[in-house]
Amino acid sequence: MTDGRASAIHHPAEVELFDDTLGCDLALPAEFKLGSAIVRPGAAEMLLRSVALVEDGRGEDAAEERAEASQQLQRLEAKLDLTLLLLGRLVRQSTDALPLRPVRWSRRGLRLELGSRSGASPGNQGLARLQPSDWLPDCVELPVTVLAEAASGSGGFHLWLRFQSTSDALEMALERHLFRLHRRQVAESRRAR
Repeated sequence: MTDGRASAIHHPAEVELFDDTLGCDLALPAEFKLGSAIVRPGAAEMLLRSVALVEDGRGEDAAEERAEASQQLQRLEAKLDLTLLLLGRLVRQSTDALPLRPVRWSRRGLRLELGSRSGASPGNQGLARLQPSDWLPDCVELPVTVLAEAASGSGGFHLWLRFQSTSDALEMALERHLFRLHRRQVAESRRAR
C-alpha cells in the first residue's frame, strides 16, 4: 500500500525493498541498532503468529462466531482483553519505549524515518526492533543489513534495511501480518470517505 509521500521517494533501495510486493506505510514504535546482536530464533515468528491469532479472533469474520457464543464466554473474553491491556500499560511504564516513527514495511525489509543520521554504512549489519501491535508492548527483533541512508528532504533521514535471510515460516508470518495491516488500512480509508 502506498501513499503519495511514499511514491515521491526515488531511490534504488526503495525499488529493491518495495517494488512488486505488498508494503504498508504506517507510524509505529521502531528502532535500528547498529552491530550484530543475538536474536532468539523463532521468537519473531512466534510473536507474529500469536498476534495474528488474537487479531483474527477479534476481526469482523469472528463477530458472527462471537454472536453465537454464550454471554458468559463473551464476558470472560472481555475481562481477559482488559487484563492484557492493563498489563501492557504496566510493562510500557517500566521499560524504555521505542520511538514512534514513520515506517514503510514489506516482506523484504523496511524504511525508517530518523531524525538524525544512524551512522550506518551500506552493508553494515544491525537489528531492527518493531512493535507489531499497539496493544502488545513486545517487539519483533529482526536481523537486517543496511542498504542505504539518505536525507529525506524534510530535515530527517531515510534508512533502508533489508531483512537478512529468514526462515520460510517467519517470511509467511511477516506476509500475513503485513496483509492484515494493509486490509485494516484499506478498511479505515473506506470508512473515512
